Amino acid sequence: MKRPPLRIVTGSILSLLVSSSFAGALLAQEPPPSSKKRLTYEDTKKPISWQGTIPSARWVADGKCVEFRDGKEFVWFDPATGETKEKPKDEKAKDDAKPGDPAASPLAKAFLRGGDVWVGRSEPGGKPAEGDDAAKGVQVTSDGDAAGKKEELHVAPGGASVSFVRNNNLHVVDVATKAVWAVTRDGGPELFHGMLDWVYQEELYGRGDFQAHWWSPDGKALAFLSLDESQVREFTVVNHVPEGYLDKERTVATEVTNYPKAGDPNPYAKLSVAWLGDRRIVPVDLAAFPKDALVVRVDWAPDGTALLATVQDRIQTWAELCAIDPASGAVTKWIREESPTWVNRPEPPRWLDDGTFLWLSERSGYQHVWWYEKGGKPKNAVTSGEWQVRAIERVDAARKLVWFEGTKDGATGRHLYRVAFDGTGLVCLTPGVGTHAFSLSADGAFVLDRWSAMDRPTTVRVLDGNTGAVVKDLGQASTGRADEYAFSERRRITIPARDGYEMDACVQLPTEWKEGAKYPVFLPTYSGPDAPTVRDAWMHSTYHQFLAQQGFVILQVNVRSASGRGQAHTGTCYKQLGVQELKDLEDAVDHVCANFGGDPARVAIAGWSYGGFMSAYALTHSTKFALGLAGAGVHDWRLYDTIYTERYMRTPQENKAGYDATSVVKAAKNLHGHLVLLHGSMDDNVHMQNTMQLLWELQKAGKQDFELMIYPRSRHGLDPRVNGHSQEFQWLRLKKLLEPVVKNG
Repeated sequence: MKRPPLRIVTGSILSLLVSSSFAGALLAQEPPPSSKKRLTYEDTKKPISWQGTIPSARWVADGKCVEFRDGKEFVWFDPATGETKEKPKDEKAKDDAKPGDPAASPLAKAFLRGGDVWVGRSEPGGKPAEGDDAAKGVQVTSDGDAAGKKEELHVAPGGASVSFVRNNNLHVVDVATKAVWAVTRDGGPELFHGMLDWVYQEELYGRGDFQAHWWSPDGKALAFLSLDESQVREFTVVNHVPEGYLDKERTVATEVTNYPKAGDPNPYAKLSVAWLGDRRIVPVDLAAFPKDALVVRVDWAPDGTALLATVQDRIQTWAELCAIDPASGAVTKWIREESPTWVNRPEPPRWLDDGTFLWLSERSGYQHVWWYEKGGKPKNAVTSGEWQVRAIERVDAARKLVWFEGTKDGATGRHLYRVAFDGTGLVCLTPGVGTHAFSLSADGAFVLDRWSAMDRPTTVRVLDGNTGAVVKDLGQASTGRADEYAFSERRRITIPARDGYEMDACVQLPTEWKEGAKYPVFLPTYSGPDAPTVRDAWMHSTYHQFLAQQGFVILQVNVRSASGRGQAHTGTCYKQLGVQELKDLEDAVDHVCANFGGDPARVAIAGWSYGGFMSAYALTHSTKFALGLAGAGVHDWRLYDTIYTERYMRTPQENKAGYDATSVVKAAKNLHGHLVLLHGSMDDNVHMQNTMQLLWELQKAGKQDFELMIYPRSRHGLDPRVNGHSQEFQWLRLKKLLEPVVKNG
């Protein structure tokens, strides 16, 4: 898991967590639902489009004009003059051009052919132009896989060298001479050089990103991480259905991985700089930090004079941006971020030509932009307030302006803002509640906006880059096939929690909803830290439409720690994952039952990963849920990895009471309702051990109202060959809630 988490509900009907609908005004013009088509369960497996074609538009002419379709022809619109003209036949368009992007090196890519390193512009199988030798590629190694597989290939700026990792040792090859330098030689299963281990890639650098070495801007030096795994405990994943099972293979296949669980030893990180000229390695002096400190980010300053590293304590209550002299390894601390809860991995500095930089900080409880001198001296805060900046989109250093995505006008949508470096002139450039996908013209004077919301399909328009005023409307998508079917609109609502906190939510009612009737409630959720479920956009789920036609109320809610509003809100889950989230979910259920006809005796909760934890936690810590569909859940946080878990829970040694209070395993005896557990047998992220330990406690407690579905060969995301089974398996359990509750006596 990470922030934001990926692979949440892969391979499950729960991957359709967000649905949408068209406006009430449109519904009023439609015939009664009874005259419309109804979906079958089989229809939920088919591609049904709930939105028509979105009008095509893009920046062209080096970001000065917008190309769009006018009838059958493409035309160009110049927002500066308001002129629309025919598309020039001899000009090449640049799709959403980003001025200032550096030109690619003629040898910009490295790839493997037959186990050897090649460099060029074309991947294997590409068709370079005749005579384009750079595109065809140049072979730079000739030993194949004889000494081990080569991984993590990266071309140095300028294309003179290529780096790669083999057997956890870092190597550099000179493209011209083909000479290979083994930068390290002692790597192996317990020592990684230039390549990340499982927990660092999963929780810090990004799932699937194992890169742990970075070229300097001039290509003369290579910074690299070394991870000592010798103290990290191993975990074994078993494949009970190996290739050739029964006919050829009748034993199991195992995978053994270093996986640090909460409270256990972490890998120890070291940082070094390799200089190609004299083949010298300079260790970075990290002696001022704890031995188990995390090196969470490594970047080079644009001029190459400093290597930047962000270092955090193990439980991530602080983070320090450090500048490193690459020639000596000496460290200078620039910025320290601290928090009463945790500090999220900071983004890298956004450098300006004058050597100053912009920095995103959550020190106020909300992420905002700060302007810094080189060396870490703050000039001023650029933004402030009880809302947050999600990302910097563009900077104009000459005019001292910054464009950013922020939440000042709501956390469930997406908006573009502009502000001066001194904090003045803040303006929202994307009017209208909802989600805006935006791109700026070359000079920032205009915005190409693709806007949708729960109650409207996508509109494409050109906006004034100074005021946000609409310059030209380029069209709106239709509602697709929505008018053919009985359709349930997705309603934007606010739900008050028991303490008055207002939660963003949405609800879909049964297509034949009647005042006074009672309907089962389906609550799909994730609810992990800073991972909202509700998004104010035109997004449709055929499965949710099917459920609404069957008679379900579908409820989605952003609990406060998953509200997307800022660390001040997210931190409410600190040291007690699940506790506050469940209270918020209970309050949402009560609201829907009181105001939208939900039947409190027929409420289902469902989720995968963190959502699987929340579903099982709800059924063992609440009496409000009749059914829980819990996929691949962490059923005790002592069983999950260090970096993710300790960020939110600290260690089990420090917070035993918190771990006990959040444990599904320890509360198994309190099961209420029917619990359905699903898990991939080869899940190398959330181990099946979680579900097995929960099963053991349920069995010891004599509980019978639960069932289990294990998926062989499946990991955290299910094998595609069993997706359909999982979907139908869960629907059949959910279907039982359509039957009204019969009370005896």
